[in-house]
Amino acid sequence: MTWKIQAITGELTGQEISIDRDMLVGRHQSADIVLQAGEISRKHAAFLLKDQALWLQDLNSSNGTFVNDLRIEHETLLKEGDIVQFAGLKFSVLAPAKDIEPALTETESVPTSAQPAEAVAVSETAAAEPVEPAAKTAAQQMNDQGMPELTERDANVQLSRDGMPQGVAIPKPAPIPEGVDLSAIPEKQTPIAVETPVSRVEQVKEEQKNASVGLISIVVLIILAIIAWLFFK
Repeated sequence: MTWKIQAITGELTGQEISIDRDMLVGRHQSADIVLQAGEISRKHAAFLLKDQALWLQDLNSSNGTFVNDLRIEHETLLKEGDIVQFAGLKFSVLAPAKDIEPALTETESVPTSAQPAEAVAVSETAAAEPVEPAAKTAAQQMNDQGMPELTERDANVQLSRDGMPQGVAIPKPAPIPEGVDLSAIPEKQTPIAVETPVSRVEQVKEEQKNASVGLISIVVLIILAIIAWLFFK
């Protein structure tokens, strides 16, 4: 018999753990049921199987082992529905499913030779009857029928020797509105000159050039004024 416990708190909530032998519970990697929590001792507790019954024993853990909110000091017998707790982690005990072996009584077990002949005849008749196939879908019916011939589509359409339909009317083009001269040639449109935009860099360079020329002009004028003053002094 295999017992199970189901986690109802912590990160393992909803997970089931099978217990089919004596199993150690703890934080250490060597434990059979490893619980990664700081409040769990390295070797916290142990599940024991005795005569298909499940027992729980605390192994002197720091934060204790509880059964139905009561801290245990000795081996405790568990039953279905009990809540076992290792520090802050809780699990529900699930009892093992009992193996049910169907047993036929003398009245239920009927030998093959004692079966009535009518039942055998009915079974043979049922086996001989053909089984009707399941109803086909619309797509399967269309595939079975295939594409209809032209003569099946419209009996009034006559076909030539090459299989081309004859006497099919060709739609006429739409009439041209009155007053529209198709021979008139549209006048050529004069292209509009589009000024090429000057980039910002070119504008800055041009401004710097103009500023340099202006500054040179002012310097030249000052020099000429000084020479004239010295000459006429």
